[in-house]
Amino acid sequence: MKKLFTTLNNIWKIKELRERILYTLALLLIFRVGSFIVLPGVNPGVLEAATSGAGGNDLLGLINIFTGGAFNNAAIMALGIMPYITASIIVQLLGFAVPYFQRLQQREGESGRKKLSQITRILTVAITLVQGGGYLSYIYSLGAVDANLDASIFWIANIIILSTGTVFAMWLGERITDKGIGNGVSLLITVGIIATLPLAFVSELQLQLQNNFIAFVLELAVLFMVVVATILVVQGVRRIPIQFAKRMIGRGASQMPAMGARDYIPIKVNASGVMPIIFAQALMFIPGTFAQFFSGSDAAANPILRALNDWTSLPYNIIYFLLVVLFTYVYTALLVNPTQYAEYLKRQNAFIPGIKPGKSTADFIDTITTRITLPGSIFLGLISIFPAFVNRVFDVNIAFAMFFGGTSLLILVAVVLDTLQQIESYLLMRKYDGLVKSGKLQGRSRMQGIGANM
Repeated sequence: MKKLFTTLNNIWKIKELRERILYTLALLLIFRVGSFIVLPGVNPGVLEAATSGAGGNDLLGLINIFTGGAFNNAAIMALGIMPYITASIIVQLLGFAVPYFQRLQQREGESGRKKLSQITRILTVAITLVQGGGYLSYIYSLGAVDANLDASIFWIANIIILSTGTVFAMWLGERITDKGIGNGVSLLITVGIIATLPLAFVSELQLQLQNNFIAFVLELAVLFMVVVATILVVQGVRRIPIQFAKRMIGRGASQMPAMGARDYIPIKVNASGVMPIIFAQALMFIPGTFAQFFSGSDAAANPILRALNDWTSLPYNIIYFLLVVLFTYVYTALLVNPTQYAEYLKRQNAFIPGIKPGKSTADFIDTITTRITLPGSIFLGLISIFPAFVNRVFDVNIAFAMFFGGTSLLILVAVVLDTLQQIESYLLMRKYDGLVKSGKLQGRSRMQGIGANM
């Protein structure tokens, strides 16, 4: 406990770090305030009565968790940052199919990234307009709109407000990334998820106190083990040893060969991070949301759409698992470029022992990456469907079951570790002790050290 307070004191002593943390907390607070400001023309009482009886296992309930309750509140931040995530998915996928986007991603450097960011922002607005229209249709179907308000005014005004809310959330995320601490977009999602945790925990505790308190203790033990396993996989790396070529030291007859320095390339087991989960989740929203918004049509009566709208159903989880595995490979291929690694090693006069430089090195790195991505992708797939398993088999409260895996747990673990890595880098630069007694938080600093020069 003493070390904890000492570390917190050291964090507060670093002016730049302190300002970044306070700046981040202020913007997150602004984002949360927007989750409680109701859209004009919406009757909160009617909306609360309508959503309180809705099934918690549908996808709209899942969206509500990611937005921290803003979705069911019909708030100005009801769509949250999800349209931006969807736009990012589309742009990333275009990078594999369209040569223009490939050039922007791989060859045009900083200017290419700026163009991609601008395209993503424009696409976000377009997606928000479409999703905003569907969301207002949903609110209208619940009868939560003031009958005295002109329908055209309600639609036009609130679509503009919803779009502005999403763009503002996107701007907050970018500002946090640039001037705060951690990844801004991920932190906005994390804050929404954490906002639902206290109520879910209390609800599960009250339920198990009435039934079996030992079962609640076992639930916490399982949750702890799942969190530990997630951290191990997120932090796990496969080290590929590299060696720099020998060099001659001294002059004339006194010249002697010096052994080259040894290092390694860390290939993460989960190089793609949390993005495959977010990508897969965003795609799974499409059929279920379509069925929800058109609840009175044949779409809702379709058993396939009904199953895809229930995140605890078997068809949903099979498709979800496969999408997570697929996106893990896709996103890893985007992040880990064996050819770039091979070129970097060649420029630095380094090599992998026993492997020829050039194409052989690239093929070797690609093989290693493919092999370690397989268990990583399977783990991500299993952990993504574990909440549905816990809810179905052990009858855990739906809201609390969300934290046993899936998007909620992976985002929380990944974002917390990423933020702690940044904080630790500030501490170590000022010659303070890090956040752990021995070793260091894996991933960010090491990967950047080798990849920065490529």
